Amino acid sequence: MTFITLTTDFGTEDGNVGVMKGVIWRIAPNAKIADISHLIAPQNILMAAFILDRHVYYFPENTVHIVVVDPGVGTHRRPIAAQIGPQRFVGPDNGVFSPMYERAEKMGWPVKIVHTDKPEYWGDKISDIFHGRDIFSPVGAHLASGVPLEVLGTEIDDPVRFEIPAPKPIDNGVEGVIGHIDHFGNIASNIHKDDMANLGEVTVTLRDITLDGLVRTFGEREVGELIALYSSTDYLMVSEVNGNAGVRIKAEVGDVIKVVKK
Repeated sequence: MTFITLTTDFGTEDGNVGVMKGVIWRIAPNAKIADISHLIAPQNILMAAFILDRHVYYFPENTVHIVVVDPGVGTHRRPIAAQIGPQRFVGPDNGVFSPMYERAEKMGWPVKIVHTDKPEYWGDKISDIFHGRDIFSPVGAHLASGVPLEVLGTEIDDPVRFEIPAPKPIDNGVEGVIGHIDHFGNIASNIHKDDMANLGEVTVTLRDITLDGLVRTFGEREVGELIALYSSTDYLMVSEVNGNAGVRIKAEVGDVIKVVKK
């Protein structure tokens, strides 16, 4: 079975996502396509990286993840394809795959990256502003259909990377940052459950709000209460029961969040 995912900042109003799927199906008519997100904030590479790192590993091995958050489209930035451990990726060489490279290093996974510089695996006509349709979709479809990675381009060992914000220890606790605020206003941090394993009972501080302890799920508190709990991927988040914590707290990606032992 051929599995492909799409992650973009295109939204769903303008037909761009549908066109990408059409291009893929012309090459790989049996491909199963899943949408991870098309509501990445415009040009927000860090947000795309955050979302990808938390979701791609739920897919079958060798799924092809096509990513188009590409403010450098049409410039000298390289289009790339990569095998990073058990998953495969196609997209711009702008750092969006940085968390996956980092995870591969921690896990000892093999990594192979190619500059997809073989036009015979692109579309027939290349727009300078829509490589998602004209390069990434056809390359991803060929990769998913069995074309070997090394055939799609020239191998490289210098992909663009950026530093992934990591939690850091503080006195009696840990400090992290907000990486994503979702559709419901849940405020997700980069602090993993494992980072808090030895703290016991804690307080959680975000902006001028301090929460006493963690709950297991939303229904443990009354409607309108602010709570701290673990997300479905085991990262600390702050939420409002049946409300929007992001709006209420006026939180922003990059805000500092602190967890301190009681």
